[in-house]
Amino acid sequence: MNAALELGLLYGIMALGVYLTFRILNFPDLTVDGSFTTGAAVAASLIINGVPAPLATLAGAASGAVAGLVTGVLYTKGRIDGLLAGILTMIALWSINLRIMGKSNLPLLREDTLMTPLRDAGLLGGAWSILIFAVAALVIKFAIDWFLSTDLGLSIQATGNNEQMIRSLGVNTHRTTILTLAISNGLVALCGALIAQYQGFADVSMGIGLILVGLASVIVGQAVFGRRTIFLASLAVIGGAVIYRLVIFFALGAGLNPNDMKLISALLVVAALLLPRWGFLKRVPSLRQMRSNAAVKAN
Repeated sequence: MNAALELGLLYGIMALGVYLTFRILNFPDLTVDGSFTTGAAVAASLIINGVPAPLATLAGAASGAVAGLVTGVLYTKGRIDGLLAGILTMIALWSINLRIMGKSNLPLLREDTLMTPLRDAGLLGGAWSILIFAVAALVIKFAIDWFLSTDLGLSIQATGNNEQMIRSLGVNTHRTTILTLAISNGLVALCGALIAQYQGFADVSMGIGLILVGLASVIVGQAVFGRRTIFLASLAVIGGAVIYRLVIFFALGAGLNPNDMKLISALLVVAALLLPRWGFLKRVPSLRQMRSNAAVKAN
């Protein structure tokens, strides 16, 4: 279960990237499936070639940002549909990732990675590693919260809410769109680099279906915890990633076939989208309502 919590917190970084495009920018970005692997491939290749793990990880994140930039340029300057632009970049990244790696799988078991100190100290899989990963995810979460409160961040939010209106006020929506896609895929690639070091290898197929994981984290988390404010919404995304991993953990523990995990992910997203609309569930109080009722009774 500790491993599921660790993975949930690491994947929370990826979910924050999906949150920026899916919720903030209102952009269906499928680049995620490719940029996640790109971050892993770049980081693993550099580590194997002697580059220090922190620099390799940052390079992996930068490579994902470049992928997001390409999608943004195709969408804004090339006037290609957003969904198609993401698919085109994702498909191109499959070949690029193979070029970067040189083969379909790169092992990191004998290399010094960011996880090596934790593994050598016997902290990986325990409470301390969970705390470290939680702090890392929260630092990124608070950085995103701060960024979205700046003038540029507010422009990005306005672009997602009403692009035509904010453009009429003189905001360059092409720039805000490209920047958001670059930041989002940079976070996704950062997660890919960390996951590769955590599991000890990078694989060319590790990003397949990842957008579903990201959407599940965002939708489930915000369905449970709410999204009234940016602070709560981004925190809910991380919580959703943890919930998703725990669901997978318990599903595997119940004896379900690992090949069915994508199906379970899809059903989880469908449930999160449909169940709140059912009449009898509307009478079930949410966590926010329960907190409000408790506060009223306390007063």
